[in-house]
Amino acid sequence: MSQSSMSRSRRSFSPEFKDELCREVIDFSKPISEVAKAYNVGDDSLRRWLVKYRDTHGGGPDTELTLTERARLAQLERENRELRAEAAFLKKAASYFAREPR
Repeated sequence: MSQSSMSRSRRSFSPEFKDELCREVIDFSKPISEVAKAYNVGDDSLRRWLVKYRDTHGGGPDTELTLTERARLAQLERENRELRAEAAFLKKAASYFAREPR
């Protein structure tokens, strides 16, 4: 097979299609290999698209939170609020008992 016939068989994908696959990987924390296989594209191609997508859309792997990380963050924020409320209550109780004559 000549090189010119090989280049003709190469598929091209729209920017919208590439962005959609990238969002699926990022937003739903899906493995690259799973998304690539589902859409019949190469893992390496999807990895390159992800690098470009993150560069273009501001935010790399360090700034994007996965769905699991977002859930964990919400849980920790809730726990933090509860602990602060308990600490405030205990502070008031300690103050009350410190004032009470013995």
